Amino acid sequence: MTRASKRKSDDQISAPLKTARLDSVRSASSKAAKKVDERIDELYAKYANHSSCVIDPEGVEALCSDLNVDCTDVRILVLAWKMNAQKQGYFTQDEWRRGLKTLKVDTMNKLKKSFPELEKEALKSQNFNDFYRYAFRYCLTEDNKKCLDIETACILLQLVLGVQYQAQVDSFIKFLKIQSEYKVINMDQWTNFFRFCQEISFPDLINYDTDEAWPLILDNFVDWTKRQDNVATP
Repeated sequence: MTRASKRKSDDQISAPLKTARLDSVRSASSKAAKKVDERIDELYAKYANHSSCVIDPEGVEALCSDLNVDCTDVRILVLAWKMNAQKQGYFTQDEWRRGLKTLKVDTMNKLKKSFPELEKEALKSQNFNDFYRYAFRYCLTEDNKKCLDIETACILLQLVLGVQYQAQVDSFIKFLKIQSEYKVINMDQWTNFFRFCQEISFPDLINYDTDEAWPLILDNFVDWTKRQDNVATP
């Protein structure tokens, strides 16, 4: 047999072996993925309401208890963001699967361990604006609702912005609670307050320009803040 013929014969023999190995790897990978899916669904079934097949507020409370976090902990909001959950206090099976697969977790212990990195991910500059807007939408508890009541907005501001902009958040919350003109906060006001925190020097407000396109509520907040400073100045 010539060398060329031998090489051809070897290739003919090895091709089926390579295919068999590839099929074996694919089969093992498919089985592993199926096992992961089964564990994710088993975990979901533990907290889902047996009648509605949805994790409802009672199920979320049980989940938080097992995770050793409060229901109002920002990490639960971040988890909802990762799932892209559409209704506050509820997780559908598709949302649950999407979130846990993205996080690459299929057990309670893995979910607990994922929280620190998950929180860091939400706080990254390239992600935070999306998370911040999501938090507002998620807390709209009624269909077609477009505004948050002042009390809910204050709680949410403290939850999502308090760590980064504590002074601004504390002052704005104080203003919101004593003013009487506004009963609700809309998305435009919500997003512009974040912009305010990022761009405006605080507490001196030296670079705040009322001629810019700021919502009126922020103009009023700035006026109120300056009056407070004047009262406090001897």
